[in-house]
Amino acid sequence: MDAEWISCSVERVLRRDRAISVALLILVVGSSWAYILLGSGLETPSMMTARGTWDLYYSIVMFMMWWVMMLAMMLPSAAPMILMFISLNRQRPDGSISVVLAFVTAYVLSWGAFSVLATFLQWVLEKTEFLSSMMATTNAVLGASLLIAAGIWQLTPLKHACLRHCRSPFNFFLHKWRNGPSGAFKMGLEYGVFCLGCCWVLMTLLFYGGIMNLWWIAGLALYVLVEKVAPAGHWIGHGTGGLLIVCGLWIFVAL
Repeated sequence: MDAEWISCSVERVLRRDRAISVALLILVVGSSWAYILLGSGLETPSMMTARGTWDLYYSIVMFMMWWVMMLAMMLPSAAPMILMFISLNRQRPDGSISVVLAFVTAYVLSWGAFSVLATFLQWVLEKTEFLSSMMATTNAVLGASLLIAAGIWQLTPLKHACLRHCRSPFNFFLHKWRNGPSGAFKMGLEYGVFCLGCCWVLMTLLFYGGIMNLWWIAGLALYVLVEKVAPAGHWIGHGTGGLLIVCGLWIFVAL
């Protein structure tokens, strides 16, 4: 009876821990989307006036906007990997919450690094007056080039090598597992690199559709999710690449 009670208790704890993990993930994603929907602090008169001045405060706000936007867009597609890591870690004798935090922190930091680059690109485009009030490119040549570059990247072997890792959480942990918080941090960084390899060029399309265009942001986020979890994700990636190239070339022809 005691053994049965202990087994049932452990099972309840595991279900509870998983439910808590899912709830926290939903909370983070929901908070990130709320931050975006509320305008990331950009709609206040002081921020609208400050646009283009690029002092330290404005630069930090822009960086935070990009970082939170990346988390809102990428965490849903990263959820299977994160939840599997939580499940695997929970079954290890040395598993602890610090290990999970190390993995997630490393992944979040990888998109923070991309956000630094994106903020710099935004600064360059604003200084050259290539961005509209919705923070979309006003230069047709640049817009077409972004589409073609994203399309070509979708067709490269490197893109699809990264995508294979993102689509197969079990295989990733089977070959990449490391113990302890430091090992989890390294795994989180490695997964972040693969995730960046899948999506960083697609994220530059925000400069095409508009950084403040919520429909464009949501559409890209949905596409990334479908590409990573749908059974035909690899074929979807190839098809999207061809379509982006055709659209970019059409813009060039129409110039």
